[in-house]
Amino acid sequence: MRSAIQLYTLRELDEPVPALVSRVGETAFDGVEFAGLGGADPRDVRRALDDAGLDAAAAHVGIEALENDFEATVETYRRLECDRLVVPYLDEPHFTSRDRTTETARLLAEIDARLGERGLGLAYHNHDHEFVAVGDATAYDLLVDETDLDLELDAGWATAAGREPAELLGRLRDRAPLVHLKDVAGDRPVELGDGDLDAERCVRAAREAGTEWLVYEHDDPDDPEASLARGAAGVADLLA
Repeated sequence: MRSAIQLYTLRELDEPVPALVSRVGETAFDGVEFAGLGGADPRDVRRALDDAGLDAAAAHVGIEALENDFEATVETYRRLECDRLVVPYLDEPHFTSRDRTTETARLLAEIDARLGERGLGLAYHNHDHEFVAVGDATAYDLLVDETDLDLELDAGWATAAGREPAELLGRLRDRAPLVHLKDVAGDRPVELGDGDLDAERCVRAAREAGTEWLVYEHDDPDDPEASLARGAAGVADLLA
């Protein structure tokens, strides 16, 4: 299992993506997960990855780009040698009932199939609203039970929703290639180790589930530079 950082963590540094990649290359992280390219040329980003000795773990890509600008989106991330795209968010109306959740799952499966034809894969990243009850289960449980879709489990948001990430990972064996290692206090993002997440248990469960990338993220760090350093050290300790 390898480590990466979701570059959304560093957005307040207001630097171009190649510069952020260079920063990450000075830490113990093995890769990055993109949250858009901020207008950067993919060739410059790929060059920055090579210079930093990093890999592209995945990229968060909005559903609109995948529905409305599919070919250009695929070409962009193929240039980055990034073979896994992640839908980072779908709003609450997508999960308000069993039928709506099934429709959402079908939409994601169709995009996954199209990406598969181009040599890329898709995953879906949760927040907390996917854990809403729909009948005798939750929308997230339906996504797990009624599809074979890969899921990027966000351990922090799952914890905020009252679920145990390790237990969820036990059901996601071979379907959780990426896990967001995020800590929360209630529903407020905090630095790793300062909140409610049992990070050690989560990492053990991720190993057992066959997770390839452990992705550190802090949604709202007070000091992004310090969060980068602390997150890199904390994840390295957990993987040691």
